Amino acid sequence: MASQDWIDKDFYSVLGVSKDASQADIKKAYRKLARKYHPDQNPGDAAAEKKFKDITEANSVLSDKDEREEYDAIRAMGSGARFAGSPGGGGAAGDASFEDIFGGMFGGGGRGGRRTSYSTSGGGFSGGGGFEDLFAQFGGQDGGTRFTTSGGPAYGAPGGYGGYQGPPAKGEDIHTTTTIPLRSAYNGTTVKLRRGNGQTTTVRVPKGVKDEQRLKVAGKGHSGPGGNGDLFVTVKIKDHPFFSRDGQNVAVTVPVTVSEAALGATIEVPTLDGNHVNVKIPAGTSSGRRFRVKGKGFTSGSKTGNMIVTVDIELPKSLDDQAKEAVEAFAKATEDFDPRAGLSEKAAE
Repeated sequence: MASQDWIDKDFYSVLGVSKDASQADIKKAYRKLARKYHPDQNPGDAAAEKKFKDITEANSVLSDKDEREEYDAIRAMGSGARFAGSPGGGGAAGDASFEDIFGGMFGGGGRGGRRTSYSTSGGGFSGGGGFEDLFAQFGGQDGGTRFTTSGGPAYGAPGGYGGYQGPPAKGEDIHTTTTIPLRSAYNGTTVKLRRGNGQTTTVRVPKGVKDEQRLKVAGKGHSGPGGNGDLFVTVKIKDHPFFSRDGQNVAVTVPVTVSEAALGATIEVPTLDGNHVNVKIPAGTSSGRRFRVKGKGFTSGSKTGNMIVTVDIELPKSLDDQAKEAVEAFAKATEDFDPRAGLSEKAAE
């Protein structure tokens, strides 16, 4: 693989070893640097990518005994060596190239020199570099991956640097759905999910979870060579016969009597936390009027909503004679009140 640009490249310096370093020292230095600068460890870092190319080229030469001897001989001649075809060259005659001359000197096989290759298919470097050991530490090997050191390490193969397929894939994610009561969404809860293999996974559902909200449980998916996938749980919330949700607020509708609405009253209203609150209904309250009870809504993070109480005046289905007389007396006393006054004008707008 003799190349004229070897004169200007200090492979020992690239690997950080001395010129009399043993093959074991070279291998150790290369593996340490390769782990540090591998493209999969430094995605998008062009400087690290170039560094990895340089150390790979240096190792491919120095880890091969013949290549190293050839390199040392070329470097010993110094950077002033010139050959036919090079600017200012006057040494070798005719069209003989750098590779022709040194190919003959070191048995490289003529013009173009000797091409060195290495792979991760179990054979390692042709010079014994042990490249497969390195990639085994990155999570696995690709039996068909080949790299070439002719002119530097090759790029462009599918799957990453020189065809390296990257770390092994994680296991598949699991997606499932669970349904919980509204009160459990208010207070927070835990649910146990049973997998097909009989194993159970406990999932914590936080306070204030929303309907159709998706929760992620890391590492609880299917297993794979690169680790477990994740578990995703979509939470559905059952309707409640009394309480309903409006954003962060809890909404309720409370029936009141005519007398409570007309004269005013304090009524007791249940809350989602299992307690009760007292709500004051002022005199003259009509159906549909809303009252706010602060801090009795859903809590999510640092925010807590309110409970919105809507009153609905409800009458008995039947009235006895005494009740009818009372209502008639009330109607007569309030006959000047017309709740539909101006309704036609509003409808005509």
